[in-house]
Amino acid sequence: MAVAIAVTRERRDGETRCAVTPDTVRKLIAMGATVTVEAGTGTGSSLPDADYVAAGATVAPDTKAVLSGADIVLKVRGPTAQETSALKPGAIVVALLDAYRDKETVTALAQAGATAFAMEFVPRISRAQVMDALSSQANLAGYRAVIEAAYAYGKGFPMMMTAAGTVAPAKVFVMGVGVAGLQAIATARRLGAVVTATDVRPATKEQVESLGAKFLAVEDEEFRNAQTAGGYAKPMSPEYQAKQAELTGEHIKKQDIVITTALIPGRAAPVLVTAAQVATMKPGSVLIDLAVEAGGNVEGAKAGEVVTTANGVQIVGHTNLPGRIAADASALYAKNLVAFVGLMIRDGALALDLEDEILKAAAVTHGGAMVHEGVRG
Repeated sequence: MAVAIAVTRERRDGETRCAVTPDTVRKLIAMGATVTVEAGTGTGSSLPDADYVAAGATVAPDTKAVLSGADIVLKVRGPTAQETSALKPGAIVVALLDAYRDKETVTALAQAGATAFAMEFVPRISRAQVMDALSSQANLAGYRAVIEAAYAYGKGFPMMMTAAGTVAPAKVFVMGVGVAGLQAIATARRLGAVVTATDVRPATKEQVESLGAKFLAVEDEEFRNAQTAGGYAKPMSPEYQAKQAELTGEHIKKQDIVITTALIPGRAAPVLVTAAQVATMKPGSVLIDLAVEAGGNVEGAKAGEVVTTANGVQIVGHTNLPGRIAADASALYAKNLVAFVGLMIRDGALALDLEDEILKAAAVTHGGAMVHEGVRG
């Protein structure tokens, strides 16, 4: 009997992405699965129901009809209480669960007897690269952050020389050089800005410079040894932190746009820009906080709001930046899911191996219990 895969319409506030596209429907069917999609699933990504039907999916009118008999449920965000209650016992749910913070959803999935996988827990190993949803979405978030900054800034990014005079290029400072930060640097450079960036990992200096930006850090002996063999940052001494804060603070004063991207799994986002530093920026300057949903890197940032400070600086706290480029975000995330689901289907049948290192790392609930150590604790 074919594996029944179901996809419901996203119901979380502001979520425009979807978990399957017509292209990935075809790929799932080629694995031996059937695919049922709730009506309106792709609306936010400009994908009409007719395209899913043409790809071989069945379009059902409501949640109950979609989830009835589903072996695997694919989502962008975690399921709602209504969706969880409609799952059959032992159903598999795969989504960006935000498992560290959304304990209510995770608990409900455990109580429902579902086997839930969090795509944010997919390990960053070679064979899992095609499943790395955090990277695929962060890449688009970095791009969109620059587009939002350009919109809010109200001036041009590139230098423009005209008969009437010269327009100076925008100065952009990117704080945190992960996937989102690198894309932000590349996008700001393409738009013609003068870009600088900083990160606590010395290995990122070469990456920043390869994109044509300038790296900013106190490059003393402690900094040069601030990375473990595994590529992670070591804790820095209070003395180094003070020197770096002074350097960064002086730099922020001169910037037109600051984009912050620092996230720590399972913890609140670190504060990178204080209110005192924001107060030194020029009127019309813009800060884009990509970590606002996790508490924020910029003091004074508010999730879902654009805050204008007393000195005329905008702190942009848009949530779900990938959702602001939904068609591409959905296409990439859906491909991440196809690769992940491929680990669970063999010869057209469900073959769940929780000893597989990828599935084991991503598993959050199974058999009525929470099985992920970080979430369970």
